[in-house]
Amino acid sequence: MTPPATGTIWAALPAPAFMIGQDDGLECVADCNPAAEQFLSLSRRALLGRPLARLLQVDAEIDRALARCRENRAPVFINDVGVTIGTRKPVLCSIQLALLGDRRDLVLMLVTPREIAGKLGQADGIRNAARSAIGMSQMLAHEIKNPLAGITGAAQLLSMGLEPRDRELTDLIVAETQRVVNLLDQVEQFGNQRPPECRAINIHDILERARRSAEVGFAAHMRIRDAYDPSLPSVWADGDQLLQVMLNLLKNAAQAQPDGGQIRIRTFFEQSLRVRAASGRDVALPIHVEIIDDGPGLPSEIADEVFDPFVSGRENGTGLGLALVSKIIAAHDGWVTVESRPGRTMFRISLPRAPEAKRRAAQQEELS
Repeated sequence: MTPPATGTIWAALPAPAFMIGQDDGLECVADCNPAAEQFLSLSRRALLGRPLARLLQVDAEIDRALARCRENRAPVFINDVGVTIGTRKPVLCSIQLALLGDRRDLVLMLVTPREIAGKLGQADGIRNAARSAIGMSQMLAHEIKNPLAGITGAAQLLSMGLEPRDRELTDLIVAETQRVVNLLDQVEQFGNQRPPECRAINIHDILERARRSAEVGFAAHMRIRDAYDPSLPSVWADGDQLLQVMLNLLKNAAQAQPDGGQIRIRTFFEQSLRVRAASGRDVALPIHVEIIDDGPGLPSEIADEVFDPFVSGRENGTGLGLALVSKIIAAHDGWVTVESRPGRTMFRISLPRAPEAKRRAAQQEELS
C-alpha cells in the first residue's frame, strides 16, 4: 500500500486518525497522524502496513464496519466502544469511519477517546453528574405537571361559557399544555427505567406488535416491509422494554419522512459479534434487527451524538427517544449502531439469544 499524502490539517487533528486499507485481505494502517502515534505509543514508520487487529482491540466488529462503509459508500459511527491497546486498560471511544474522497480502497478512521477506564474517579464523577441532571429533571417534571393540570382544568371551564371564536384560544391553551405534559412524561420515563425482567421471547412477535401499532398510528403514511429470518432462536429480553425500543425506532423513521416513504424491518442471525458488556462479561450477540428508512438521513452535526439525551435533529424534538433506546439495549447487554446517509438510515439492534434451558421452558409454556 502506498500511504496517501498528508498535510497540515491532517497533522493538526487532535484525535487519533488512521487511513485504513486492505493488504492480502487484512485491514492495515496505510497512514496515521501524530495523535495516532501518541495514542499507540508507536511511530508512524512502525505503524505503516501493520494489521489493525494487532494494534487495537475494539469491542465491536470493526472489520464488518469497515466493509459496510466501503460497500454502502456511507459513513459509519460507533459510539462508546471499548478500545484496548496491548495490555493497557480499555479506553472508551467513539469511532467514525468514512471513505476518503472517491477512493474505495482507503477508509478514514477517527478514534475519539471519551474516558479512560483507569481514571475511574473522573468517569464516576461524569456518570454521577449525569444521574443528578436526570434526577433534577424528574423532580422538576413532577412538580411542573401539578400546576399544568390546574391550568388545563381552568381553561376547559372557561371554554364552557365562550363563543366558538374565543373557544379557539382556550383549546390552544389545553393543546399546548398537553404537549408540555407529554414532554415531561418522557423525561420521567427516561429517568425511571426499571431493570429488564428478561425471559425467552420471540423477536418477531415483538416486531409485529410494534408494526401493527405503527401502521394504525404514527406511521400510517408509510409503507412498512419486512424480511424476517423465521429460523431465529428466542432472544433473552424484557418484552415490554423491547417493544418500546422498536416503537421508538419506527417512530423515528416515520417522523423523518412526513410526506411518506418506506420502512424496512430485517432480522438475521450472525454469530461473530461479541462485545464487552457493562458488567464486564464478554457477551455473544447473534440476533440482529435492522430498522431501515429511505429518508433524508441524520444531520451531520449530530450523527455521532444521536444516542445522547436531549440531542435531536427535529424541530421541537426532545432527544429522548433514541437515548431511551440506547439505555434499554445497554441494560440488555445488547448493542445498537446507526449508519446514515441521504436516502438510507439504518439502526441495528444486536441481542443475546436465550439460554437453552430458558428456550425449552418457553416452548413448553407455549405448548401448554
